[in-house]
Amino acid sequence: MTTNASHATRLTKHEARRRLQHERGSRLSQLRAIDESAPHADKDLQDAQTAAIKRVLGEIEAAEERLDSGSYGMCVSCRTAIPGERLEILPYVRFCVACQQRVG
Repeated sequence: MTTNASHATRLTKHEARRRLQHERGSRLSQLRAIDESAPHADKDLQDAQTAAIKRVLGEIEAAEERLDSGSYGMCVSCRTAIPGERLEILPYVRFCVACQQRVG
């Protein structure tokens, strides 16, 4: 029975890592698209978009660190488990819904 639980945990980690890699790839593609549109786009808008994407890339990196340390999927504020549905939508999320509402 312990073997099955360990196997399930590995699959969960694998899926989380796959989702995080997908998110990173999407954000890097967005940065390339912004760079390619540089001559035709509003500089302030580009800067704001680039900053937002880089912020998400930082969140993705932090989520990978939590995955490696074994704390992935736990709210960094209240230490309760973040629902799987929330992690499917935002695999890099740090907070449960209640704590996210408190921190803004």
